[in-house]
Amino acid sequence: MKPVIEYRDYREYVLEYYRERKRTSAFTWREFAKIAGFASGSYLKLVCDGRTRLVEKGAEKTAAAMGLRGFDYDYFILMVRYENAKTELLKKKCFEEMQELSEANNVKVLDSDMYTFYETWKHSVVRELAVAMRGAKPLEIAKACRYPISAADVSASLQFLLRSKLLKRDAQGNYYQTKRSLTTGRMKVVALAVHSLLRQMGEFALDAFDSLPISERHFSGLTMGVTAESYEKVLDELAECRKRIVSIVAAEKRPDKICRLNMQVFPLTENLNRGPAESGKGV
Repeated sequence: MKPVIEYRDYREYVLEYYRERKRTSAFTWREFAKIAGFASGSYLKLVCDGRTRLVEKGAEKTAAAMGLRGFDYDYFILMVRYENAKTELLKKKCFEEMQELSEANNVKVLDSDMYTFYETWKHSVVRELAVAMRGAKPLEIAKACRYPISAADVSASLQFLLRSKLLKRDAQGNYYQTKRSLTTGRMKVVALAVHSLLRQMGEFALDAFDSLPISERHFSGLTMGVTAESYEKVLDELAECRKRIVSIVAAEKRPDKICRLNMQVFPLTENLNRGPAESGKGV
C-alpha cells in the first residue's frame, strides 16, 4: 500500500491497511480491533464507514496496531487531529505541523504547494503579472499591484511559483504559465487555504466598491427564493459560466490588467421549510 504521507484521510489509510492484510491472510475487523485494544470488534469498521471517529488515544492505539513508527506514527496522529479540528484555525495549525514534520524528514506533503498557493492573494496575482509584464523586475511587478506587496515578496513568490511548476521561465527570462487555469478539485486540505484567499478577495472587493469609479468595477446581485433543486441548478449554471469566462480570457496574450471575478451565493434567511418560493427579484 502507499506510504502514509500520500493520504489525507486517516480513514482511507486504515481501510487500505485492513484490505491489504485481508488480501494476504484471514484478517478480520474483530482481530484488528483486538490488536488495537478496542472492546468493540466492529469499532474500526465503524470508523472507516464514517459512523464514528478516532480520538487521540484511539489514534495512538490504531497507529501502533498498524505498526507505524517514528515519522509515520506522528503523521497519522496529525491526520486524525486535522480531521477532528473544530475550527479552520486549528485545521490550519495541524496542516502546518504536518508540513513541518515532513520537511524535517525530507518528505514532501501531497498538495502542500497548492495549499501555499491559495493561502494568500499574492501568488495568484504575481502568477498573472509575471506573464503579462514581460521582462519586468520584482519591484515593477510590486508597483503594478493596487494592494501592498514588496519587491521581496514578489521575488519570493516567483521562486515559489517556479519551484512548484506553476510558472516556467525561458532562456530570455520570460515567464510562462504551465497551466492557463487552476482548480482546487476535491482536495480537502487545499480548500482550507482557499477560504483564506476568498476572504482576502472579498475585502478587496469592498475596497474596490468604495474606491473605484463604476467604469472600472462591476457589482450586481439578485435576491431570490429557491428550493434545494433550483439552488443546485443555479450552482451548475454558475460553474458553466465560469468555464466560459475562462475560455474567453485564455485567448488573451497580453492583458491590460489583472482582474478578480467573485461568484457568491449565500442565504439571507434560515431554511423556511416550505414549498417552492417566489421567483427571484433583482436588487
